[in-house]
Amino acid sequence: MRAALMYAAGDVRVGHVADPVVKEPTDALVRITAACICGSDLHPYHSMSASGGPVRMGHEFIGVVEETGNQVASVKKGDLVVAPFAYSDGTCEYCRAGLQTSCVHGGFWARNGIDGGQGEAARVPLADGTLVKLPVGADDALIPSLLTLSDVLGTGHHAAVRGGVRQGSTVTVIGDGAVGLLAVLASKRLGAEQIVLMGRHTARTDLGRAFGATDVVAEREADGIEKVRELTGGGSPIVIEAVGHRPAYEQAYGVVRPGGTISRVGAPQYEDAPIGFGSLFGHNITLTGGPAPARAYIDELLPDVLEGRIEPGRVFDRAVGLDAVPDGYRAMDAREALKVLVRP
Repeated sequence: MRAALMYAAGDVRVGHVADPVVKEPTDALVRITAACICGSDLHPYHSMSASGGPVRMGHEFIGVVEETGNQVASVKKGDLVVAPFAYSDGTCEYCRAGLQTSCVHGGFWARNGIDGGQGEAARVPLADGTLVKLPVGADDALIPSLLTLSDVLGTGHHAAVRGGVRQGSTVTVIGDGAVGLLAVLASKRLGAEQIVLMGRHTARTDLGRAFGATDVVAEREADGIEKVRELTGGGSPIVIEAVGHRPAYEQAYGVVRPGGTISRVGAPQYEDAPIGFGSLFGHNITLTGGPAPARAYIDELLPDVLEGRIEPGRVFDRAVGLDAVPDGYRAMDAREALKVLVRP
């Protein structure tokens, strides 16, 4: 079958890989009908060494179940399903606590011999704990929004939940990528009253306003920090960092007020985040966040998508076929596209 492969930084190709097959009684074989490129896919696109490739790509997908192992009970052949970006058994102590990204038997797509989502099909380990059946057809108009349940909507929601967003909250979101914009949407859904979006790409911040942002701050560094602190009356009680680079983290602790919370969900591309007196400790700042257990949130978020109360699929502004996935990477890297939908 065909699948996207990354050979080195900037080098994504579509090639042929072995067809997936059911290996374990808990597996399902899924024919992928919709996938996408994630902002986090751009991190290896910028930095991966040629010695590390080629590797499979993609961790967000919807598809039709083609076959199941004899222990799979929750889905059957012909079901349309969404797969969160981590597979999990649904039964271990971490899954029961809603932390499926720490599942003792789970893992992540496109790693350790597991199929990626940017391809024609995938073997899904631990299907009962991972897959969620969707009550629509594969060509339904809601597919883009339903696909966001795989990662970016769940991640934006996780950021808001971990940050403590509730009715009447003031929130600052750093980053106008898909996760940042859906953190705005999630914060609005949870009742935030003031949502400041830090971003400088007008088409994206306009979408952020449509999702619920009350203010947009395009400035960065000291000017951006000053503007946010002015808008929030001395600092934001909740800050969501949705980028993953060191300058965004520095913006976060620059705008958070004493006693506030920074919820960090941008996959960090650094290891030396300041946490001492001059940043977090001295002002009693709480640092939280982490990889979103998207599976934990699907049941809560799915009805709002199905009933049209939220439209997270608006983050997709380009669609490509599988053979054009390399063009999709280039478009996202050049900021010509916010998020690319892939139709295998």
